[in-house]
Amino acid sequence: MTRRSCAIYATGIVCAHLLIVGIALVVAQVFQTMIHSRLKQEITLTEKSQVFEGWKNPPPPVYMEYYFFNITNPEVFLAGGKASVQQIGPYTYREYRPRENITFLENGTKIYALNPKTFVFVPEKSAGDPEVDIVRTINIPLVAVMNELNSYSFFLRSMVSLYLSGIGVDLFMTRTVHEVLWGFKDPLMTRIHKMKPEVDEYFGLMWKKNGTHEGEFVFHTGVQNYLDYGKIDTWNGLRRMSWWSSNQSNMINGTDGAVFHPLINRNELLYIFAADLCRSIHLAYVKDVEVKGIHAYRFAPPNDVLMKPEDNPTNAGFCVPAGDCLGTGVLKVSVCRDGAPIVVSFPHFYQADPAYINAVDGLNPNEEEHETYLDLQPTTGVPIRACKRAQLNIILKRVPGFPKTKHINETIFPIMFVNETATIDDDSAAQMRQMLLIVTVASNFPLLIVGLGIILLLVLIVLFCRNRQKKNEVKRIDFTEAFHSFATVKDDTAYTPVSDKPDDSTEKPANQSAKNGSYIAMSPVEAQKC
Repeated sequence: MTRRSCAIYATGIVCAHLLIVGIALVVAQVFQTMIHSRLKQEITLTEKSQVFEGWKNPPPPVYMEYYFFNITNPEVFLAGGKASVQQIGPYTYREYRPRENITFLENGTKIYALNPKTFVFVPEKSAGDPEVDIVRTINIPLVAVMNELNSYSFFLRSMVSLYLSGIGVDLFMTRTVHEVLWGFKDPLMTRIHKMKPEVDEYFGLMWKKNGTHEGEFVFHTGVQNYLDYGKIDTWNGLRRMSWWSSNQSNMINGTDGAVFHPLINRNELLYIFAADLCRSIHLAYVKDVEVKGIHAYRFAPPNDVLMKPEDNPTNAGFCVPAGDCLGTGVLKVSVCRDGAPIVVSFPHFYQADPAYINAVDGLNPNEEEHETYLDLQPTTGVPIRACKRAQLNIILKRVPGFPKTKHINETIFPIMFVNETATIDDDSAAQMRQMLLIVTVASNFPLLIVGLGIILLLVLIVLFCRNRQKKNEVKRIDFTEAFHSFATVKDDTAYTPVSDKPDDSTEKPANQSAKNGSYIAMSPVEAQKC
């Protein structure tokens, strides 16, 4: 057997084995199953897991951008006209949110933690100085008092209205951005505090929220089921809230938005419990995106999250009391805001009923600036970019006994909105890209085997064709040599005369007959004489 034949046989054997093994591994998905099992074990909230430190001290910087709506025509609005607002901001703060008081419970299947948040002003990312910039907005403490007195007698409301006018309390207030955010001593709250000491005399949208937490959380670690990774078991000791009018609306579903289970697919709904919204919301897949070279799925709240009950009956439970509902795109959260007529929505009433948008001049909702979304790496479930956007509004309407409200049209008035953003940092992104590369190579190893087998198959075909061509060339050479040999023999005998008489050197007569001789010739020869 020649060296060439040995190479062909060896290539064929190796090729066959690679194709058989590779196809078997692809069909059985052995490597994918191994990788997925490893991910399910590693991505858990246990002290030995690699993601625990990242959950405990989130590395990506989180920024809170506050935008305010400054009313420019309060007199027109009080006279029954349409309010006009101007957006100012952002006023940006760096948010630090480490987990504290971490305690493992029930053999490591659950974990208790607090999540205090601290805010530090970032001037280079802000549009101005919050301690200098002035904003004119609704006097929320006054609106809360009017709403509380709405069930009392007309006489009492009139007396309170006269008293408040006497101390200079108006429906609109003018304060610095810092005061509206972080608190100031309010004259109305101060007087209420004297009668009811449990009422704080300071007011601010973020009053007492710098350095504090949103409640006590117990999370599932994901040890028993990777799909439960990061899900909330209890919040402030509750597995179900009691504010809303249906069991489904009171459910505490999903995670706190910081982590999600691995191996996310595009068809599932992801749930987040938002303590500031007093409810859980769901997010659906929108599109594939790329963040710092990392492939991700974008999830965002669909239109039905804040849809009116007529269009989405499951939202009827958020009407309190039952049947008292607002339109699409807004949610009244008075039940968890000490009775104040607070309404939440997406910024500029994005995805809301056009009636709310048209009721106030200066609003311009658009997806790019006002959509809430999460970009999740599907293999690990880690958020690599997030934008949580929410707007705070207040219901303004006529209250008998308060003369300044007698001409106004009922309006859901925008106060401010917040844009909470976080993007994975460069170091973490580099580590994730490296980890994903390893996972991809390991998961696709059977395909690499099949690919190598196909390459060897092509090599085998080339070798076989060349070997066949070589044999044909050898046969042609042998045939040519044989032909040339045969042709040479014919050349040696083609013109040789044959005679049965001895050679005669004497000259023959010209008319001698050719009867006594024969010859082989290609042309006539002179006839011999007898």
